[in-house]
Amino acid sequence: MGARVGRMFRNFNLENRVHRELSKDKPRAAPRYPANLPPPTSNPEVVDSLNQKNAPLLEHLRSVYVESRDPAPAAAEASKEVTVGKEQRRPLKFSILGSPLGLVELKDVPSGKLTIAEALKAVGSHQHQPQTWTPEKIAQEYSLDLKETKALLEFFIPFKLEIIPPKTKKAKQIKAS
Repeated sequence: MGARVGRMFRNFNLENRVHRELSKDKPRAAPRYPANLPPPTSNPEVVDSLNQKNAPLLEHLRSVYVESRDPAPAAAEASKEVTVGKEQRRPLKFSILGSPLGLVELKDVPSGKLTIAEALKAVGSHQHQPQTWTPEKIAQEYSLDLKETKALLEFFIPFKLEIIPPKTKKAKQIKAS
């Protein structure tokens, strides 16, 4: 009901209001604020000095010479083919059996890359046996860069589950159902 009343007021005398608005002159532009420029000088010496060529600057400009050449197109294409064709792949060291999401099983990965399963295995083995699984050994085992392997072991932390027992036996415990 309220919308009907509002529509009536909105549409009341609409045609006359439109004609009145269209017949008005173009609205005036907003006033321009003065710029913070120095006032123009009518001094002929200043105008002449601005219009004259500066000989030392022109000589410096003439001494500058830039020459650019595009690389040979055949060489550029050959380098692209070499990098694409040279991509080395390594077989997976560790994978999760059976894909729960129905994804395709990977057989190999590019060198310098890890799957999530391999990353978890590498980080976990380093946490449990840091003397055996050093960053150097992990980098060699998975064909990784040593710097990236150290960063992986420092910043990639898998989830840890810690069960804290209650202090007293009278504390309420949630039992498995």
